Amino acid sequence: MDSSAQVGKPPAWFWITAILGLVWNVLGVLAYLGQAFITEDMKAAMPEDQLQLMENTPAWVTAAFAIAVWGGLLGCIALLLRKRWAKTVLLVSLFAVLLQMTYNFFISNAMSVYGVGQAVIMPLVVIAIAILLYLLARVAEKHLWLK
Repeated sequence: MDSSAQVGKPPAWFWITAILGLVWNVLGVLAYLGQAFITEDMKAAMPEDQLQLMENTPAWVTAAFAIAVWGGLLGCIALLLRKRWAKTVLLVSLFAVLLQMTYNFFISNAMSVYGVGQAVIMPLVVIAIAILLYLLARVAEKHLWLK
């Protein structure tokens, strides 16, 4: 534990990380909403292979995406409010991320449609951030920063 941090009082890095996590998850929510409310004009502007991939995505993957981003957003808000249930919500979000990415990595043809950057690297970043946010909640709970 940081020697300058008191039990029950989070250090500055906790607040900075939680705020960055909140911003990250707001971007995720915006991406989800953009996909959920895509217009026919937007679809017409998409490359055919990307449109086919999006339109053939199973409902359970879309649900996992929604749970991942909304759960991440709620979990980060809970961290900032120093609520103990942040850990549970961030764990649910992490599981949803892993479920969604399992489809993207092993079932869909995202690699051939988007290439390595969007189909591999970005999803690995998403997984890493979800893990780090869950670990932040565990550390915060351990040090009694959450109530």
